[in-house]
Amino acid sequence: MLSKHPRQLAIAVFLITQSALAHGAAAAERIVALGGTVTEIVFALGAGASVVGVDSSSVHPAEVAGLPIVGYQRRLAAEGVLSLAPTRVLATDESGPPAAITQIRDAGVEVAVFKAAESADGAMRLIRDIAAALGRAARGEELVAQLTADLRGAGEAVAADGPRPRVLFIYARGPGTLSVAGRHTGADEMIRLAGATNAAADFDGFKPLSAEGVVAAAPEVVLMLSRGVDSLGGRDAALDLPGVMRTPAGASRRLVVMDDLYLLGFGPRMGRAVRELAVAVRAPAPGN
Repeated sequence: MLSKHPRQLAIAVFLITQSALAHGAAAAERIVALGGTVTEIVFALGAGASVVGVDSSSVHPAEVAGLPIVGYQRRLAAEGVLSLAPTRVLATDESGPPAAITQIRDAGVEVAVFKAAESADGAMRLIRDIAAALGRAARGEELVAQLTADLRGAGEAVAADGPRPRVLFIYARGPGTLSVAGRHTGADEMIRLAGATNAAADFDGFKPLSAEGVVAAAPEVVLMLSRGVDSLGGRDAALDLPGVMRTPAGASRRLVVMDDLYLLGFGPRMGRAVRELAVAVRAPAPGN
């Protein structure tokens, strides 16, 4: 019968586990961090020792490797989170579904939901918001100052280089899930900050990849995430995507591959990622 009442089951799991752990003593802070950027910020703030669980997108820093995984932030089950007896859950508004977040709150757990970031200003706001929630505002300002310095350095390097290569970001999760990033996306923002031009800036959001669209975009560089390239079978398979070989990028085999969280996490490492991207999209074609 309990399986027909997920909210009651979630609450029961939480209460049983909490009771087993407490044994009459005051429980220490137990944080479940949802989202790779949230987890990265929590650790950068020095609160990693309090993290007892993360979601599957949390892959940095290395210390998260041994922590329990509660699923993917966008497809949560309350039972998995509550089984870790958290005192607090930190998430962004990308986490869900809403029913799971409600079940966790109904079980008496504090859930702090922050606005996800897709810009430099958003990254700084997210760092400050999480720092304030954890009572580590001073450390948060240190991270913001470092991010500001990193972005300034990247900007200075870009300004000195002059040309703005045309870059096409292709998102892949296997050959059946392919799309390109237009305006008002995280990829578009990173391309802009790296002093390049988004080759797909004639539409907003993401659009399914088509051979005709790729050819018309005429990118000089194709940018992809490492997990996406792996899902296709490697760099050669990525360059064989529809239309790519008929572009300047394909002809010169200029494919830039970056770690998912590093490129699109918009966290403390964002400034370094911008600089690395700026260098990569200007690098000579293979063999030159």
